[in-house]
Amino acid sequence: MAITDFMGRDGFIWFAGVVEDRDDPLKLGRVRVRALGYHTENKEDLPTEDLPWAHPLLPITSSGVSGLGQTPLGLVEGSWVIGFFRDAEHKQDAVILGSLPGKPFYTGAEDKSRGLGFSDPNGAYPRNKDESDVNRLARNDADNESLTLTLRKTERNANYLNIPTTTIQSVPTAAEASGPLGYRWTDASEGDVWSLPENTHNTTYPYGHVYETESGHILEFDDTTDAARILLYHRSGSEMEITDKGTRNTLNKDSTYEITEKDQKVYIKGNSDLTIRGRHKILINADGEADNNYDIQIGPNANVNIQCDKGDINLTSLDGNINTFTNNDHNMWVGGTLNIKAGRIIENSQSTTTRKAAGKYHTFGGPIDHN
Repeated sequence: MAITDFMGRDGFIWFAGVVEDRDDPLKLGRVRVRALGYHTENKEDLPTEDLPWAHPLLPITSSGVSGLGQTPLGLVEGSWVIGFFRDAEHKQDAVILGSLPGKPFYTGAEDKSRGLGFSDPNGAYPRNKDESDVNRLARNDADNESLTLTLRKTERNANYLNIPTTTIQSVPTAAEASGPLGYRWTDASEGDVWSLPENTHNTTYPYGHVYETESGHILEFDDTTDAARILLYHRSGSEMEITDKGTRNTLNKDSTYEITEKDQKVYIKGNSDLTIRGRHKILINADGEADNNYDIQIGPNANVNIQCDKGDINLTSLDGNINTFTNNDHNMWVGGTLNIKAGRIIENSQSTTTRKAAGKYHTFGGPIDHN
């Protein structure tokens, strides 16, 4: 090759064409392109496998070396592209500058049945005809809603409405012996329900920026006034969305695993509700280090309510004491039998001690000293 025939000194030959193959054996991101005007649409004269490979041109935000930056993948069979030939004379070494969305005349299946070039040999793309190639989420046409958006709305209404919170039915107090078991019951905590917030997708074209993969993963940045959002959506239905007001809604369709190698600090300025349909376990100080305590402090004018609707409440100290202290009264009512077994019982009353039995009162021991 003459010294004057290198790229930049020869003629700039550009082309428009259609991707027909992306299964690059070298895994460089290359695609086979049938170029308008240079290649025939007759696939018997020029089969797809005889088309030259074309390299994608990456932006400067990707290094193009050692896997750093963005991978050079994204084009699919059926994509229209614009590019140029680095070897202007032979036209076997092409570079893709970008893809060209449009409004297809045929679906991929219809194109495949025609058996011509300039189409997806697999018949998968385009998915729709007479429709813009711009993502439906970005266009937000009222009569052509994104299937993913419809699914998200349906999923919320079917599964994530009216989730209950804790309801503490009643607690005993020492006042007015007028209720069951001879004492009054006082309402302690009213339960309520909450729901996954309604979908706020309200994109106005051209302010929606959407990246969607073939399997249905979606990354969405919406700059619409009063409806700006960020959405990360997994094809399984798991998602994380930040609404225009800054509300973050997270939905996990399967298990969630979280590991923190150091500290975790959480500050909630409002309320917190936790509803669990299965079990809940907490293990504190798993390594047995000293002074790793489990501390709960309740501020003024609030109660601690624990209710077991059906089942036992068990409190055990395997090697240590159980200590309780109240600066006021300690009230305890038992509907059945109160059983206490201790190695030793010491009672010390700072004032009058009164015991009253509706039936017989028995004291066993030897000797018994009432002094």
